[in-house]
Amino acid sequence: MKPSLPKGTRDFSPSQLQKRDYIFEIIKNIFKKFAFAPIETPTIENLSVLTGKYGDEGDQLIFKILNSGDYLLEAKNKNIDLQNIDIKKLLPLISEKALRYDLTVPFARYVVMNRNDITFPFKRFQIQPVWRADRPQKGRYREFYQCDADVIGTDSLICEAEIVLMIQEVLVTLGLKNFEIKINNRKILSGITEIIGAFGKEADICTAIDKIDKIGIDGVKKELIEREILEQAIEKLIPIINFKGNNIEIINFLYEKLNLSEIGKKGIEEIKKVLAYISNFEVQIPELKIDISLARGLSYYTGAIFEVKVLDAQMGSITGGGRYDNLTGLFGLEGVSGVGISFGVERIYDVMEELKLFPEFEKSNSKVLITYFDEPTMTYGIKILSDLRNKNIASEIYPQVSKIKKQFEYANAKNIPYVIVLGENELQNQTVTLKNMISGEQNSILKEEIYTYIK
Repeated sequence: MKPSLPKGTRDFSPSQLQKRDYIFEIIKNIFKKFAFAPIETPTIENLSVLTGKYGDEGDQLIFKILNSGDYLLEAKNKNIDLQNIDIKKLLPLISEKALRYDLTVPFARYVVMNRNDITFPFKRFQIQPVWRADRPQKGRYREFYQCDADVIGTDSLICEAEIVLMIQEVLVTLGLKNFEIKINNRKILSGITEIIGAFGKEADICTAIDKIDKIGIDGVKKELIEREILEQAIEKLIPIINFKGNNIEIINFLYEKLNLSEIGKKGIEEIKKVLAYISNFEVQIPELKIDISLARGLSYYTGAIFEVKVLDAQMGSITGGGRYDNLTGLFGLEGVSGVGISFGVERIYDVMEELKLFPEFEKSNSKVLITYFDEPTMTYGIKILSDLRNKNIASEIYPQVSKIKKQFEYANAKNIPYVIVLGENELQNQTVTLKNMISGEQNSILKEEIYTYIK
């Protein structure tokens, strides 16, 4: 059988993992700096936990896991016509578990189950893979890592301001320069649906608007019509979401358009307050822009929403998030508000590769290779190897007696910077021949001096 990978998944080589770990460490250290604590949740969640949280389209992208054994047995026992049954009715009978779609919903479930042991507001970060049955394309995978940070148990807009500061610091530390942090508010979008005469259709409108970068304004119009939004409402909507200007101009424009919508005006006030808090931190973030067309397709957002795009790379958003007022209420804990952000590591990785932003990494995990000519010198080499490792020097010994040329070829193939050569003279004198594989310099030294030379 010819080996292959499922579409939308990838293997990672040692050099690629070095780069990914570099991203992880920067994000993790900044999360900790902002006082977020780590948690982890299982790969598998009950399907009932995940469904109904991501909208109809999101629910279709959840990877379901078939029940063990004869997963059709329950359907057969109920004499269900499997040929004609609605798939939505069949699904609960054959699948009870699923791979997690994101980290936010499992986090909400975690909070509800552990509420007696949590100090609120609870600040957590989580770095784990998620799975989506999406159509693979550039920057879109079926298995990918998310780096999430959430604050739950407070509706203070200081949290939104800190999230913006955290986004800024992560991206600047990674070396990204030409990016834009977009912010909007779901209450503004609710206000817009109200004043265009499409109240109650917010989910449909947000799902369509969220695709504006992929399908364009004409595509959005077509989808809105398919979702049974009246044409007169669409004609009022398009000029609003198309409006451009600086943050002050956009706020003034929204006040004018939403002056008859209380929820819309509340959304504007929330954005103004977030901008004021950021100003109080005395940090300039010129990349922060209000974008009326920013919708975020997930159905659980209720307040501020964020998205980040790199402007000089061919990639969609690399970061997204927002405020959710009652996600825990779906699991029986009402009135617990939260806000969070998620960094898409795969997309960040691809952008940094495209822009050549990764630093140079050591090309080998080994600093030293010990080579030898026979069994006695191999035994001598093992003792030196133990001493090097006790001094925390990454070292290895060639695993079998071979021609010295072959051992050197191995060192070159792995880019090992130092090679120790052990022969009869070295064994008798308790010395080593140390060769610097980069400069070509070679010295005969006492074995006790190895550490000083390599250091």
